[in-house]
Amino acid sequence: MHTICVYCGSSDRMRPEYIEAARQMGQTLAERGLRLVYGAGSTGLMGAVADGILAAGGEAIGIIPEMFNTPQLAHTRLTRLEIVGTMHQRKARLAELADAFIALPGGYGTFEEFFEILTWAQIGLHRKPVGLLNTNHYFDPLLAMVAHAQREGFIYDEHRALFVHADQPGALLDVLANHQYPQGLERWLTREE
Repeated sequence: MHTICVYCGSSDRMRPEYIEAARQMGQTLAERGLRLVYGAGSTGLMGAVADGILAAGGEAIGIIPEMFNTPQLAHTRLTRLEIVGTMHQRKARLAELADAFIALPGGYGTFEEFFEILTWAQIGLHRKPVGLLNTNHYFDPLLAMVAHAQREGFIYDEHRALFVHADQPGALLDVLANHQYPQGLERWLTREE
């Protein structure tokens, strides 16, 4: 892993421990010689993760759609900023540059990005590790929903193994680095048991 894509919230209304965890994620990426690629925002957790890596001497690449490239939203001190036309182009470019994906706490956009990249892994479009930073147990309800879907037969065991989670940045990077792509993902297509 060299470049980590981070999905996270841009709201400024969350508790400060979420901002601190995002800043620590950025710092930990820099300490491990990893590069950040993300949505180029300056607010909320997006700004904090970028500020964390930059303050620690690391690189931050931002990919932003034209509609969000405003003084209020775009981070102005990134190592590199790429401006694209649409959200779909942004997500495709993030996926192209990343060696692994991490979702920090966030809202609709973060959930959508996490599940899209997870679905891409499920259908074989990539074999890159995916993880959740479960700060303050934020993702516990999501993990419970995934477990429920698995028990009800909507998610195969090997599909559940497509992502990992941890509650500290270093621990998450460790499990991502050691993640093994699950075998048998094609079973849902072939219906072989």
